[in-house]
Amino acid sequence: MSWQKLMTLSALLSLNLLTACSTLHTTPTANLDKKAQWALLPAINNTETPQAGARLDSITASLLRVHGVQNVAYIGVNGASNEVLFELADRRQQNAALATAKITGAKYAVAASVDEWRYKVGLDGEPAAGITLNIIDLQSEQVVWSGTAAKTGWSREAVSAVAQKVVDDLLKSAVNP
Repeated sequence: MSWQKLMTLSALLSLNLLTACSTLHTTPTANLDKKAQWALLPAINNTETPQAGARLDSITASLLRVHGVQNVAYIGVNGASNEVLFELADRRQQNAALATAKITGAKYAVAASVDEWRYKVGLDGEPAAGITLNIIDLQSEQVVWSGTAAKTGWSREAVSAVAQKVVDDLLKSAVNP
C-alpha cells in the first residue's frame, strides 16, 4: 500500500471515530414564531443523576434565547423550586405543566427529557449526554417539531458542556430555518 493511500485511510478512520461519538435525529424544521410566547415545561429525568432535568431546563431556556426566542417562561411542577435534591417531574407532571402552559397564553411549549447525563466508566471517563426535545403548538396540541440527540465528549469536558452542544444542535434544527 502506498504512503498516500495509507494516509488517506488513516484520515478517514480518524474522521469516523470523531463522528461516531454523536447522533442527531430530528423532524424537518418547522416555521415557528420566535416572537411568540413560549413555555418551557419541566424536563423529565430518565437518568440516575439528580437534578439532570433541572440542568437541562436551564441550558434549554438559555439557548432558546440565544436562538432568538426571547419570550420564554418556565412552567414549574406544582410550584416546586429547583432547590429540591430529587426532581419531581415525570410524564404525568409534565402533562399537568402543559395544561398550565395552555392557560398562560403561550403559543408553544417545549417538553424535554434527559436520557443520559453522566461520565462513562473507564480510563478516560468521557462525559455523555442524551436529550430529547419536542415543541408543541398549544392551540392544536400537536407536536410541530421533535428531535433527539446524544453525544460523548473528551475526558476533560464537563457533562454540562456536552449537553449544551447537544441542545444547541437540536435547537439549530428546530428554530433556525
